[in-house]
Amino acid sequence: MAHKSYAKSIDLPTEKAFHNICNAKRFAIDIGGSLAKVAYSSLVKKKSTMVFDEPESYGSNKGAIYNVSETDQECVRLHFVKFETKYIETCLDFIQANLIQSKECMVNKVIKVTGGGAYKYTDLVSGKLGVQVDKEDEIECLIEGCNFLLKNIPDEAFSYMRHGNPEYRFQGVDSDIFPYLLVNIGSGVSLCKVESESKFERIGGTSMGGGTFWGMGSLLTSAREFDELLELAEQGDHKSVDMLVKDIYGGNYGAIGLGADVIASSFGKAARSPRDTSVQQFKKEDVARSLLLCISNDIGQIAYLQAKLHGVKKIYFGGFFIRGHPFTMHTMTFAINFWSKGEIQALFLRHEGYLCAIGAFLKGMEEEDAERYSWGENLAGSSGLQSPKHTSASYMQKMSMDFAMLEINRLDRPLLPCPLLLDVSSYLPDTVDLMQDGDAREYWLSCFADSAHKTRDLAAKSQLHEPDAEERANLFLEKYLDRLQSLKQNPGAFGSLTVRNLLDTSTHFLEESQFTDTFSQQKQIENEQALQQLASRLKYLDGLEPAQRHLELAMGVLAGNVFDWGAKEIREILEVQEFGLQDAQAKLQKRPWLFDDFDAWLDRLTNRQPYRCAVIFCDNSGVDIILGILPFARQLLLMGTNVILCANSHPSLNDVVYTEMLLIAKKVSEVCPVLRQALEQERFRIMESGQASPCLDLRLIDEALVVAIKELEADLIVIEGMGRAVHTNFHAAFACDSLKAAVIKNKWLANRFGGEMFSVMFKYERARCISSSSSSSASLTSSPGKR
Repeated sequence: MAHKSYAKSIDLPTEKAFHNICNAKRFAIDIGGSLAKVAYSSLVKKKSTMVFDEPESYGSNKGAIYNVSETDQECVRLHFVKFETKYIETCLDFIQANLIQSKECMVNKVIKVTGGGAYKYTDLVSGKLGVQVDKEDEIECLIEGCNFLLKNIPDEAFSYMRHGNPEYRFQGVDSDIFPYLLVNIGSGVSLCKVESESKFERIGGTSMGGGTFWGMGSLLTSAREFDELLELAEQGDHKSVDMLVKDIYGGNYGAIGLGADVIASSFGKAARSPRDTSVQQFKKEDVARSLLLCISNDIGQIAYLQAKLHGVKKIYFGGFFIRGHPFTMHTMTFAINFWSKGEIQALFLRHEGYLCAIGAFLKGMEEEDAERYSWGENLAGSSGLQSPKHTSASYMQKMSMDFAMLEINRLDRPLLPCPLLLDVSSYLPDTVDLMQDGDAREYWLSCFADSAHKTRDLAAKSQLHEPDAEERANLFLEKYLDRLQSLKQNPGAFGSLTVRNLLDTSTHFLEESQFTDTFSQQKQIENEQALQQLASRLKYLDGLEPAQRHLELAMGVLAGNVFDWGAKEIREILEVQEFGLQDAQAKLQKRPWLFDDFDAWLDRLTNRQPYRCAVIFCDNSGVDIILGILPFARQLLLMGTNVILCANSHPSLNDVVYTEMLLIAKKVSEVCPVLRQALEQERFRIMESGQASPCLDLRLIDEALVVAIKELEADLIVIEGMGRAVHTNFHAAFACDSLKAAVIKNKWLANRFGGEMFSVMFKYERARCISSSSSSSASLTSSPGKR
């Protein structure tokens, strides 16, 4: 039966928490004793840029490469909202009022419900929403949700090191997640060994869990709320309550490897105190800390022993007891490190509170939709981890009262690791960890804050025909600057903090404000201008001697890379003066370059058999792609090498997009017979990378591209651009030859490398084997020197 009275006040307005609920298509609910989580999918409207052929006879656009227009599209988004269970009726009222027109329309509809509340609140859910309740097993949902997050959300898993630099260390996305041990700490504790998507078992547990901590803490202290008890533990000193090894032996017990400060007996000193209840013998903070350590150590030892017994190296902790609280994670980490002697690491999940809700939702989705998809977190619609610096009672109360949210976008097609990587498991795309490098973090957060105002102006300008464009652009600026400010306080709140993530976050906030390809018109103009110069450029290159031609081709790629509207210094040049390929080439650093492997590259091209297939990840539109990359690709084709040219799947800055690239290739083939024939014979393929960023994460590229790389036996990867080859993949190791080319167009970054503005990186590396993958590359903290 439903409760007769329930909480009506919710601190965070429900209309802000339940995004797009009016478009919701499917629901699932996980109802726990303390927290409830609602999961639902919706069709989210967004703007999208469409490019298409323009007839030559069409007005002033005669001879245009393509035409550009904006269109409305819909994408599938998963929403997960977490709140206190005492608000369950209020939230169901809200869902009913905003989603369900009549109970008649919900007849025979089924909603997945899991958790203890699936039984306790069956009548409530069914009565409020007019649906049938399908109860799902909590452990099955827990495992399915965990598998989903580990496989789809980058930086989902992390380790926590109190006072470390950084405190959070994220594991990255991993397609090979099995086996692992999931330790779910709720009122009690369950330990599950997970061997595959369908094979798992509960291998143990203990009744000493979060309920024990809360219950005993209520008896031993004046605390009545879980977070209040945790705050007491944070402030306490357990040594006044616990008996330590040194209290018994006067120091270490070296014979069996016990340090002096190891706990010999939890609450051991309390047993020796006088039984005078009129005098408070121990501080409540000390008691709370001793209790937390007692329970954490017990859980940690059981988890370690089970992991050891079953040969599992990865232990993930989750449940109401953890939920991202820094001190709790510290105690679990300490316990695992102690018992395993550092062999096993305690790992946590950014969204562990949603595991069951995700699992229940997926079960319903699988019954209706068997297609394979990839998923990506919407950084503009998700809550972050709480800061280790804020643990006051008022802050903890706010964290528990407010809704916490997670949003996940369904991507067009599956994404897989690039098969050319030397070792996927050790690959990390980002060159600099801004969580660890304080100077870099301060610079880039300020840099992105400054550039956000320009982004706002460009966004508004890109939709001059829309009456609310200015308002939406200002909303983007407000939200993005707020996010940057929060990242100053807690750099690890949303996963790894890198230049790549900051760029992606900006893109997500732009999309939320209904802005898409803000550079579409600029790219169109530059593409048309560059195409007019292509014939003369190819004719000039064909007239050079082979060695000089290869150098000129390399210089063309580098000069083209200068045309980057994402670099402030370049934008200031492009906005005020005419600037072409030769102007850019004159700006380049003279040889020897900062990273100069051109001679080794030339020797490889001229003295050995041609490559079978080159995979080129290109960068900017206009001069870059048409006068830089395409002539370079053409030369490889002339030498007998197949070429796969990879462009972004979705817009970012002035990067060329796959749909644009298809039309550019069509126009270019009318100018160059070599490229036309190669396209017809499929020796030259235009493919989408699966990316939507100026950076490049090779853990997540389009499935069709992966298939083509294997099919054509690619033995060369070319990565062009500062975002793709410097901010990311600078240290990337490959099982094939690699060429990384970029011009450093940021003064601060150039100084970090020991160079100057317009310094050149032309890094050619031969295929590597696993044994050499650990050899270090030049670091951003010292000058790389001339090579």
